Amino acid sequence: MTATETRPEQAEREIGKERRRKEDQRLITGRTRWTDNIVLPGMLHLAMVRSPFAHARILSVDTEAARAATNVVDVLSGADLAETQGVLINAWPITPDQKTPTHLPVAIDRVAFAGEIVAVVVARSAAEARDAAELVDVEYDVLPPALDLKEAAAADETNGGPLAHPDLGTNKSAYWVFDSAEAGTGGDVEEAIRQARTDGIVLEREYRQQRLIPAFMEPRSTVVDPTGEQLTVWSATQIPHILRFALAATTGIPESKLRVIAPDVGGGFGGKLQTTPEEWITVAVARRLSRPVKYTETRSESLMAGHHGRDQWQKLTLAATKDGTVTGLKVELLADLGAYVSLVGGGVPVLGAFMFNAIYKFPAYHFAVQTVLTNKTWTDAYRGAGRPEATFAIERLMDELAAEVGVDPLAVREQNWIKHEEFPFTTVAGLEYDSGNYEAATARAKELFGYDELRAEQQRRRDSGDPVQLGIGVSTFTEMCGLAPSRVLGSLDYGAGGWEHASVRMLATGTVEVVTGASAHGQGHETAFSQIVADRLGVPFEDVEVLHGDTAIAHKGLDTYGSRSLVVGGEALVKAADKVIEKARPIAAHLLEASADDLEFSGGRFAVRGTDQGMAITEIASAVFAAHNLPDGVEPSLDSDATFDPVNFNYPHGTHLCAMEVDTETGALKMRKYVCVDDIGNVINPLIVAGQVHGGLVQGIAQALWEEAVYDESGTLVSGSFVDYLLPTAADTISFEVDHTTTPALTNTLGTKGVGEAGTIASTPAVVNAVVDALRPFGIHDIAMPCTPERVWRAIQGTDKGGSTTGAAAPHFDASTGMEGTVDRTTGGTDA
Repeated sequence: MTATETRPEQAEREIGKERRRKEDQRLITGRTRWTDNIVLPGMLHLAMVRSPFAHARILSVDTEAARAATNVVDVLSGADLAETQGVLINAWPITPDQKTPTHLPVAIDRVAFAGEIVAVVVARSAAEARDAAELVDVEYDVLPPALDLKEAAAADETNGGPLAHPDLGTNKSAYWVFDSAEAGTGGDVEEAIRQARTDGIVLEREYRQQRLIPAFMEPRSTVVDPTGEQLTVWSATQIPHILRFALAATTGIPESKLRVIAPDVGGGFGGKLQTTPEEWITVAVARRLSRPVKYTETRSESLMAGHHGRDQWQKLTLAATKDGTVTGLKVELLADLGAYVSLVGGGVPVLGAFMFNAIYKFPAYHFAVQTVLTNKTWTDAYRGAGRPEATFAIERLMDELAAEVGVDPLAVREQNWIKHEEFPFTTVAGLEYDSGNYEAATARAKELFGYDELRAEQQRRRDSGDPVQLGIGVSTFTEMCGLAPSRVLGSLDYGAGGWEHASVRMLATGTVEVVTGASAHGQGHETAFSQIVADRLGVPFEDVEVLHGDTAIAHKGLDTYGSRSLVVGGEALVKAADKVIEKARPIAAHLLEASADDLEFSGGRFAVRGTDQGMAITEIASAVFAAHNLPDGVEPSLDSDATFDPVNFNYPHGTHLCAMEVDTETGALKMRKYVCVDDIGNVINPLIVAGQVHGGLVQGIAQALWEEAVYDESGTLVSGSFVDYLLPTAADTISFEVDHTTTPALTNTLGTKGVGEAGTIASTPAVVNAVVDALRPFGIHDIAMPCTPERVWRAIQGTDKGGSTTGAAAPHFDASTGMEGTVDRTTGGTDA
């Protein structure tokens, strides 16, 4: 090919195209390398012996019978591994005086939750290891567990009550506060509440964020190969780079000798945003025995000992004028950390602190969280991480405010939200929202939903006394995503940055190899990133290969969580691709015998202005590989790297509407319609976006209706299988109507915003608001999640339609309660 010949130009832009995912063929058919598929010569298998008690001293560990079992190679207690097992780290101490109990992978003296590991069996097969684990005899001295969140928060050495870690003298780990008056971002919330009590509305509510379990498709699994000087770790993890750092920092293994590979990973949802005891143990045993070892958890172990999510008590005080204008919000949280302060678990409610104001512009805000240690499984990030909790609370409150004022829930939101012409807007929590248009998303959602028609049907059913009432739930949300920015994370004492790294390599064949530090676990990185690079370099989509998830290949990165891959990692790719173009420019000028200033780059081709002379960037890559005719002093490489650290988060938003039929005789719920219109900025691949939204919706709806981790009074997880933990299937949901509006983000050149968590964040309050909306005429203004038919039925039986009444009906349902003067409710809702 000569310099004047050209490859076919890219037919059309890739960004915005509905590309099927490159990775789906192997992921959907299972013809790929999951961690548990890895088999190495001489590999041994591990089984964990776990405590059946929530809190106990370990008196002895008798391993003799297990050692004698067939094909058992070793049995190790915590004491046996004391020198090599390392210690799990907390990367986000939210206050300098945070109480952080030492978390050993294998407990030595005491266990702090049911499921904590007390011994490890090594055998030639996984089945033999599990069988022998049952022969390990551990003698315990059972201690009283701290289980109830409120009681645990009140317990200490003075007041009495069980302590999760008696040596700490308290269950309180850290107390973190944000106050708008002190921060200079707003007024005094106590003054706003005082004013509202005098001449306005004060709503006081308590909401429970039940404990949830991230139920990823692929259980956690780790394989460690200590062959030679290199220690190679395969793990079904979201965070191979962070795992490498954590292992190196606590075991003394140099990072250069430690390679972590996350092969195809079957989901995470935050549940694999963790450095786990099992990973530490597998490394320690492999080093001790100088043999490859594997551990793959059972589903029961996953539910019991993998980290849990949510688990908060939320106490909220909202001040407003009589017409429904919010003047202040006070939030007091108790957050259950479980037995240990996990990698970022203490920081999850802090993330939420910046989102309780949501899309609204009220002038005064106070947030305080007390994190609490209990004898339950540790908690950490779960899809949305702090933002679903915040969105649920404020969206429930806005519905309550609408009921008090007697207006439509959308009207009170519109009255308080930030108008599109007011962006950029600095919130009372101190964040600057760069762009948004809540009016457009809401208008589109109302149109798709048939909002007015459904409201009319609702009224007809109420008027006729239909036993099946119709509820309409509203949730208008925003979130901060794209974690980064590093300087913001630093200001919150987070132990790492939030940048992302990327490399773009032009290969001699004309194809492009892309390396990203954002490690995928099902999001479609290979497809979306190929589309970005194909457009930027003007090369065919099929000629771009994306590599990730291996610290030996992607040597720098901060992995995938917090809807950051596209907006941070994708932008790093853009910058790396731009560097490739600029490195190619002087070479193209040399080969075309033109001035670099006269060259234009478009559609993958450098062209000399005003002529038909040109050259494709892939031709330049071939020329660079040969290096026969390059300008003097120019290195023979187009390979480029870039690291991107945004100056701000980005803020997707949207409006979700849910219609729910509630059988008032049985408590049965039937979702009638669900519409969401999200604004996630510019869309790279609509198919991937739809998939992300659908998955998020199901997870959020599941919190509203089905899922809950339940412990008994002794601290045993009684929802420890999928028989008891109600994970939804496609058959449990309906066909969603998904659409979007577009206001591009201003903090990255792609104009994109995160989408992976949006559905989860918005859907939970939409569903619960729909259930409560159906039942307001019965005097019900809250039902604890999950809103099971039994809870709904019990709530109905507690009202004046079926028994005693708790809580007054809202004014627009019962005019006798009056709409004039101060409304000051101090009790929560009907909590069945």
